[in-house]
Amino acid sequence: MLFPKILETLHQASLLPIDTARLPVLSEVESYISKKLEQGLPVNLNFICTHNSRRSQLSQVWAEVIAYHLALPVKAFSGGVEVTACNNRTISSLLRAGFEIGEASGDNPKYGVRYATDQAPITVFSKLYDDQGNPIKDFAAIMTCSEADENCPYIPGAESRIPLRYEDPKKYDDTENESQAYDQRSLQIAAELYHILSHCKS
Repeated sequence: MLFPKILETLHQASLLPIDTARLPVLSEVESYISKKLEQGLPVNLNFICTHNSRRSQLSQVWAEVIAYHLALPVKAFSGGVEVTACNNRTISSLLRAGFEIGEASGDNPKYGVRYATDQAPITVFSKLYDDQGNPIKDFAAIMTCSEADENCPYIPGAESRIPLRYEDPKKYDDTENESQAYDQRSLQIAAELYHILSHCKS
């Protein structure tokens, strides 16, 4: 079962209104997942952003968590077009959302993100979209930032390439609105992925 604070955050996200302008692209992701489920095939989603440090990491974590919560056989991954590090502001936002995250060190630390007592932690770190831990075929490439979307028109092995872009909370780094911006982006991502996956379940 999900940790109580995560359940609370997810409930909050589920109540957020979905921007109608985004419904077509959300429907595209939903259609991909539903088709795979109907065929009894594995569902692999690879969320891709330039640095794999903010939006793609939040998307991977929330997709994995919501799929677990709804008992859907969906696996989530993330990657970038260059390796940096998962931004510590992303980690702080996940902590505020109720995740348990162990200490990590190094230039590109690997964080263990725990969300339920009966599940292994999600390993979060910056990596390329074709990292050895990510699927090499039969997956949907979900492009979460405009730069990666525009600069990577072709993702090898992807069955589907879907531009699900999010505004970068980086623009608020080192401002008084930093934490709020990261939490709002995290909540938006959770809300939209809950919308997608809950429709796949019904």
